[in-house]
Amino acid sequence: MQRLLIVGSGDVARRAASWLTGHFRVSALLRHEAGADAWRRLGVQPVFGDLDDPASLIRLGGLAERVLHLAPPPREGLGDTRTRHLLAALSRGRSLPRRLVYISTTGVYGDCGGAAIDETRPCRPDSGRARRRVDAEQQLRRWGARNGVAVLILRAPGIYAPERLPLERLRMGLPVLARSDDVFSNHIHAEDLARACCLALFRGGASRCYNVVDDSLLPMGDYFDAVADACGLPRPPRLARADLAAHLSPLQLSFMAESRRIGNRRIKAELGLRLGYPTVAAGLAALSPNPD
Repeated sequence: MQRLLIVGSGDVARRAASWLTGHFRVSALLRHEAGADAWRRLGVQPVFGDLDDPASLIRLGGLAERVLHLAPPPREGLGDTRTRHLLAALSRGRSLPRRLVYISTTGVYGDCGGAAIDETRPCRPDSGRARRRVDAEQQLRRWGARNGVAVLILRAPGIYAPERLPLERLRMGLPVLARSDDVFSNHIHAEDLARACCLALFRGGASRCYNVVDDSLLPMGDYFDAVADACGLPRPPRLARADLAAHLSPLQLSFMAESRRIGNRRIKAELGLRLGYPTVAAGLAALSPNPD
């Protein structure tokens, strides 16, 4: 049985693990012992190390034939030093992985003015966090081409699930954009993103990018309205863009400065992904009566 290394031990990785352990001997990179028992119960062997500490990653070289990289970049800086440290560690092994799947973000496209786009759209990131993602993608593609490793990049938008809904924000009554100023947002259920990760470990072309988005084409305000309705909460107030700055943080405002309608033909045609939750409406309809 082939060996798989998971880097980044969050919600999507845990959702994928139950399927992955039936097909691989799975290890997961963890920073701390806390939480390790939960991974062991899933059939995953913890490996301890910190992507911010290159010396702690020495065991990763030659550890796995396939790698699922879900770790985010640092919160500051011009580039993704964590991906750089990971690739250096993987390169020290006697053998390199045959395939590496990286979870990036659709934020790499920047503001598209609401245009319909696909993976051929050039990356023009507007934020520091998106620029660090572009840096990670570029590092991975160069490393893959240089070493004959098939690198696939999955670009994910806003990830939602019953435990990943903006309920606290709705309870606080934070505003969203007025309809005349609203932007298009894109979404994917965490279960569907986990399925895409699993499929990409076997399917898809080297140095290929995939937008992992559902079929919804929702203005952002409509998304918040839909979540509020599904969870029995008041819909958020709507304000003109010029009035939002007094109510939201710069980070929250930055998400309302980008508008894209992203197509998903490639994940269906090349990865064979069948969305379990093809729209946000379908995902919200599956909620329990009390999602929090």
